[in-house]
Amino acid sequence: MDGWFTSLAHRKWCLMINKNHDDEAQMLLATGVVLLLALLSMAIYGVKVVGMGEPYDSSDDAVLQTASEINDAWEITIQSRITELEGLGSDAEICLNAAESVQMDLMRHGEHRGVEVILVDLNVSIQGDECSVSAEAGIADRNSRMLVVLDATVNLP
Repeated sequence: MDGWFTSLAHRKWCLMINKNHDDEAQMLLATGVVLLLALLSMAIYGVKVVGMGEPYDSSDDAVLQTASEINDAWEITIQSRITELEGLGSDAEICLNAAESVQMDLMRHGEHRGVEVILVDLNVSIQGDECSVSAEAGIADRNSRMLVVLDATVNLP
């Protein structure tokens, strides 16, 4: 029986040592995962920072050109849309639909030029046979931003 007890004690001791080794392996694995994630986040941050050092291109005037184009086209385009929508609702509906249509077109125009164009505070009012449309256009790219106030007063058909 003495031999049986020692072999049982020996087995328990071996199992305890193996359990300790399993815990150590899990801790080593967890440490490796944490270090790997830290290296990955540093690499992502490094890639983001690399683009920040690019010099400003002073010859890139896309925001100014887009602002000029929007200013030139605002009133003419609204007048054209109101003419196209003639008879498709009340004067207020036609004026609002024309303004919203031009708003969407200008946003797409900015996308094609590589410039972000956002029109906010779109206001439409009708006084007699005139439709007044106003908005603020935020125009931006990587290097600059600009705010343009747009006003148009067009005759209803």
